[in-house]
Amino acid sequence: MATVLELNHIDARYFFLKKESYLTFDLPTYFVFENLLQKVSDYIQGKPIETFYATYINEEQRLKKHSPSVFENVNYKFLNNKDGKFAWRPLQLIHPALYVSLVNKITEEANWYTIIASFENFRSNPKIRCYSIPLVSDTHQSDRATSINQWWQAIEQQSLELALKYEYVLHSDIADCYGSIYTHSVPWALHTKPIAKAKRNDSILVGNVIDKLLRDMAYGQTNGIPQGSVLMNFIAEMILGYADLELSKKINEANLQDYEILRYRDDYRIFSNNPQTAEHITKLLTEILIELGMRLNAQKTIVTTNVIKNSIKPDKLYWVYSKRGAKGLQEHLLIIYKLAEEHPNSGSLSKALDKFYNRIKTIIQTNQNLKVLISILVDIMYKNPRVYPIASAILSKLLSLISTINEKDEILNLIYKRFEKIPNTGHIQIWLQRITIKLDRSKQYFEGLCQKVNNPALQIWNSEWLESNLKAIIETTPIIDEAVITNIDVVIAREEVELFKTEYDYTEKTPE
Repeated sequence: MATVLELNHIDARYFFLKKESYLTFDLPTYFVFENLLQKVSDYIQGKPIETFYATYINEEQRLKKHSPSVFENVNYKFLNNKDGKFAWRPLQLIHPALYVSLVNKITEEANWYTIIASFENFRSNPKIRCYSIPLVSDTHQSDRATSINQWWQAIEQQSLELALKYEYVLHSDIADCYGSIYTHSVPWALHTKPIAKAKRNDSILVGNVIDKLLRDMAYGQTNGIPQGSVLMNFIAEMILGYADLELSKKINEANLQDYEILRYRDDYRIFSNNPQTAEHITKLLTEILIELGMRLNAQKTIVTTNVIKNSIKPDKLYWVYSKRGAKGLQEHLLIIYKLAEEHPNSGSLSKALDKFYNRIKTIIQTNQNLKVLISILVDIMYKNPRVYPIASAILSKLLSLISTINEKDEILNLIYKRFEKIPNTGHIQIWLQRITIKLDRSKQYFEGLCQKVNNPALQIWNSEWLESNLKAIIETTPIIDEAVITNIDVVIAREEVELFKTEYDYTEKTPE
């Protein structure tokens, strides 16, 4: 297992062009992007994106080049509901031409080693440790699963170890981190603020190029970066690493000694034997973040003396204490329902549903009331968008146990109407389409990505600013793999939704 910073520039380029790096949110397996990214990469061949801008005649009859920054909807955006109510996370599929250009620029040999040197500088204080640099898996686990395991191994386990040394821990995170990032802070991070300001229009500086491409994706805006890719996670780490460096300087100026800080992306744990020291560091961090357009989340900032208890996520602690054997499927699902009530949208909830899926995946028939099971499951999904993929797999299995087509249709319509009550439900529509795609391919959904499945000509990115050849590649290269749709089953296989590939199976031998 290595971080992306341990790769050479060629391997780093390959890493960022993988589908798994292009998007970090879950889509059905028939959505494919690597072929498109590779075709765009082959065509661009490392040339500046400006080479491929379309031209137009301006009012003065002069030939001018378009710029993506003056076009709306260059990236494809959809809102992912976070809590079944009024909290949303904007997710984006970055325009392939801009994505590839950004990857190419970052992974040019000289630029890549400038970035690596910057990160070495960010990590100069051993008392401030970051564990969210993107990881490259060296096992059968995905890069994403490896990164989540890293959170457990590094953050949770080290927090527990630090309980031997410190009496207090202060937890905090950044409010709307990606939406608040100031794009001009990228060149500050990579080249220092004075140099970046003195050379703000110098395209030789990789930080300036990253800044410009970020603004090109966002209608020229300087606030916020797209969420939903490993590449953007990496860019966020540039700014957050710079914040670590600035924080270290301020801590040294204040002559604070009794502390250690663990950071996983925008999540901070500040350890000390003196609560005033932890609060002082938090004040210094707040000042730095404000300069970068960000702020700490006051509602999630707590200081506690119970370092052990607060080192473990509350949902995990609750599940460890409360889980017990369940003889029937309904009882098992109700235990999970209680976990969802106590700790909504949590990692433990996803894992609990994964084990439930393992329990039912080989069942051919059951005497349990399937409508009741589906009703409980849908209520869990309604309030916990994080579990859409694994819950959809369970739902597809339960529906397969219903014998009549009319009854299946009736239940699916009820489910669809239930989710219609939540605004911005594109993500669940994508997974509902996966459930129904082998039952009724023509079933209509409003989400653009769903419509793309049945209408290849539908364009999800605005490419009007591109010259015709590159535009044609983007508009005609399929992102839906029909062979996958042909081969998948009505029941969603575990391999389609699993994050962690395990070596065990859930084999409780009890009557269903």
